[in-house]
Amino acid sequence: MTTPLTRRAIFAQAWPIMLGQTTVPLVGLVDTAVIGRTGDAAALAGVALGTVVINMIFWTFGFLRMGMTGMTAQAEGAGDASEVEAMLLRGVVAGFLLGAALFALQIVLIPLALETMAGGGALDAAAHGYVSARFLGAPASLAVFAINGWLLGLGRTRSALALQIVMNLVNIALDLLFVWHFHLGARGVGLGTACAEWISLAVGLGIAGGGIDRRRLLSPALFGGGALKRLFAVNADIMIRTIALLLLFLWFTNAGARLGETALAANYVLLQFISVSAFVLDGFAFTAESRVGQAIGARSRPAMVRAIRLTGEFSLVAGIGFALMFFAAGPALIAFFATNPEVRAQAAALLPFAAVVPAIGVPAWLLDGIFIGATRGKALRNAAILATALYIATDLLFRPFGESGIWWAFMASYFYRAASLGAYLPGLIRTIEVAEPVNGP
Repeated sequence: MTTPLTRRAIFAQAWPIMLGQTTVPLVGLVDTAVIGRTGDAAALAGVALGTVVINMIFWTFGFLRMGMTGMTAQAEGAGDASEVEAMLLRGVVAGFLLGAALFALQIVLIPLALETMAGGGALDAAAHGYVSARFLGAPASLAVFAINGWLLGLGRTRSALALQIVMNLVNIALDLLFVWHFHLGARGVGLGTACAEWISLAVGLGIAGGGIDRRRLLSPALFGGGALKRLFAVNADIMIRTIALLLLFLWFTNAGARLGETALAANYVLLQFISVSAFVLDGFAFTAESRVGQAIGARSRPAMVRAIRLTGEFSLVAGIGFALMFFAAGPALIAFFATNPEVRAQAAALLPFAAVVPAIGVPAWLLDGIFIGATRGKALRNAAILATALYIATDLLFRPFGESGIWWAFMASYFYRAASLGAYLPGLIRTIEVAEPVNGP
């Protein structure tokens, strides 16, 4: 049942997501520490390289989380309990089958990815061990994407937090067991994560499926042509959107590498600031996904507008807060993350660019949540392609300005993302019928 649209309710829904998102970087830090303390530099570099490969491949299917959130929220808003339950099974089955396909194709995907990254020698061997182990968890990983999306669509953010905590704690424990006790190196880190994904799938099915009337899942309409067609039509557009944004960030990384190791390292340090703020601010974007989807399902324009306004208020305050914090604590954080004097100096010089991103990125992140909740896949796809194309053109234009030009173009990318999606917003709002007023101050 949808809770009232009040500021208290919005924050109550958002904070578990924010807390869960802050634990995501923790796993990467533990992976690094566990393998790093073995003294095996090749294994550490192999995990780093393998993580990039896995992120590129697995997160291409991130639409399983995003598409599920919007469609589940709309079914919930419409009061269609049968469709809500059917969405869970559709998403889990789709995620499992796609993950199984990835597992089967790893014989082609892994060599191709490692060849593209051009690591070579012992580094490739360690990365291959890590990546091949992670592929063992591919079906579970993608199915958990769908479960998370389903829980977020229903506003069950505390359940999503519990699932995230289970995943992270099991992952950390198994990393320690496989690397320090069984001395499996980079492969051990990958096995730990793969096993944690399977355990999380079992826990997620228990959390999500506990109250489902299984008789409803026998309905002939469960995998009917219309339902599957909509599922894959929305998700195909979101997949293209995700690939476009991955290309944007890969271009930014390559732009820094073009200027040398110092520039690349400085940009990497500053990107950690942006990543942490984006993870936390996702709490409000995910809440917007759920609330907007439910408002559309209920055919209530006032509820949708209010959801956008309230999540926007929280997002803006949080984004400005992160910007001020990075301006104040940025030099100390840079000194903590980087010991090389040249990297420190370069990162400090570029800190103002990175510090303002949490504030100027708010509209782009929030609009992503709004349109994901509305399942407007074509708008998301078109906006991402346009924003990425404009960003690349801007980066090429600003190349004579060196490192500062790279960051000016990167900041412009958030404007392009917000403007291209914002152009669709009035039309989206007009499509929603006016219903009864919503409650709350």
